[in-house]
Amino acid sequence: MDARRGSHYPLAMPVKSALYDSDFYAWSREQVDLLRAGRLAQADIEHIAEEIDSMGRTEKRELVSRLEVLMLHLLKGRYQPDKRGPSWEASIRVQRDRIEDHLDDNPSLRPLLPQAIATAHRRARLDAVAETGLLEATFPEACPWTVEQVLDDGFWPG
Repeated sequence: MDARRGSHYPLAMPVKSALYDSDFYAWSREQVDLLRAGRLAQADIEHIAEEIDSMGRTEKRELVSRLEVLMLHLLKGRYQPDKRGPSWEASIRVQRDRIEDHLDDNPSLRPLLPQAIATAHRRARLDAVAETGLLEATFPEACPWTVEQVLDDGFWPG
């Protein structure tokens, strides 16, 4: 540790991309140290930008993934109500809670909800066909519920 700077990696010799490819953790620590020291000219700006962009896409993917699980259970609950059980209901509650937490942490994702729900519904529809054995035509092509209904703890399709 470089005690003078409170850094784990010396700032004297940044290696822009070799370290990125060979030891991502070491690269990330080095870049943090460079940014905090204000040494932007030595920072690996291209890879930093790539990583930040990737982080944003990851947040959106997590939203769609959680919506997909939620939509799958809503569809199964709607089209196989006799098979709806505590685990489906628990999954619906958990996903709604996690989605709200995720949206609280990433409020700029809220305007993307209609498109994210459409994507999640398309995927969940295919999953529902595979899991239920029902015909694809059983399930609507477009999401039959509003954004508000999908996220409403009191909404249970029946």
